[in-house]
Amino acid sequence: MAEAGMDPGFRARLRAGDEGAFGTLFHDHATSVYNHCFRLTGDWSAAEDCTSLVFLEAWRLRSKIQPEGGGLLPWLLGIATNVVHRRRRVARRHRALLDRLPAPGLLPDFADELVGRMEDQQKIEAMRQALDWLPRTDREVLALCVWAGLDYAAAAQALGIAVGTVRSRLSRARRRLDELTEKDLRANKEPAPVTWQLTGDRNTAVRPDEGKSR
Repeated sequence: MAEAGMDPGFRARLRAGDEGAFGTLFHDHATSVYNHCFRLTGDWSAAEDCTSLVFLEAWRLRSKIQPEGGGLLPWLLGIATNVVHRRRRVARRHRALLDRLPAPGLLPDFADELVGRMEDQQKIEAMRQALDWLPRTDREVLALCVWAGLDYAAAAQALGIAVGTVRSRLSRARRRLDELTEKDLRANKEPAPVTWQLTGDRNTAVRPDEGKSR
């Protein structure tokens, strides 16, 4: 079944600010947008905030939706990439203040769940440490093509760059990650099982593996 975003009539409703159409857009793509934000931030709360901002921004930019075209997911993921980038800039300015805030108290009843989440967070952090060595532009292409599964053309559309640029950045990112895996991650004994692809729905992305803390 064809995606609703490929229907010119549906696109016209979006451009006109039809709330029902935007509800369909959110229903169809909220999980993919959330997973993309989660993979870029490595933080569940930040991913939720960014997902909300993405659809608010999509509403603001609805007049830019082309009357015809392919699916709207690349457009949304392009917005998501920019939202995460802006959030990082703001976070850098306020990190010192946030670090001084007291940690919230933890409820003993949720101890097992929290241990599992901490283990997942450590794996995510190991992955992000390797990615931090890459230029931001290369990380964005990697997230769109490898994690989100977009082809070169769709990733180029999302980022507003040429297809050839996507190819070269992705090739460079993969080559550099191979070098880091061999020289840095193994030397630092980073967790080997970390994967570069996180697939499935939101629950797959955020739920700790059952039995980890047992």
